[in-house]
Amino acid sequence: VYLVESGGGLVRPGGSLRLRCAASGFSFRTYDMAWYRQTPGQDRELVASIKANGGSTTYVDSVKGRFTATRDNAEKLMFLQMDALKPEDTAVYYCNRASAVKYLWGPGTQVTVSS
Repeated sequence: VYLVESGGGLVRPGGSLRLRCAASGFSFRTYDMAWYRQTPGQDRELVASIKANGGSTTYVDSVKGRFTATRDNAEKLMFLQMDALKPEDTAVYYCNRASAVKYLWGPGTQVTVSS
């Protein structure tokens, strides 16, 4: 049972990245899922959530209009399209269930927004 994030990197302000979350070992399609991010010394923050059927999403105010969460239940994948990136988006990004489960925290993927 695991989640693995990928797709992070270094990007200039205003750029875009697409994060990918691959799930294994549980009934991915039955769970609301979410993206989280964390910077050093700060608590992990829920950034975006998506309903089990992909029909509804919610976002923290700071990313509304710039980030888009989607999912592919057949492939057990979730994505976070991040556009118009800002330096304050720099963080390690994680995926987990919307009601996060400790044993599902993966390694995360580093996103760095810098000129």
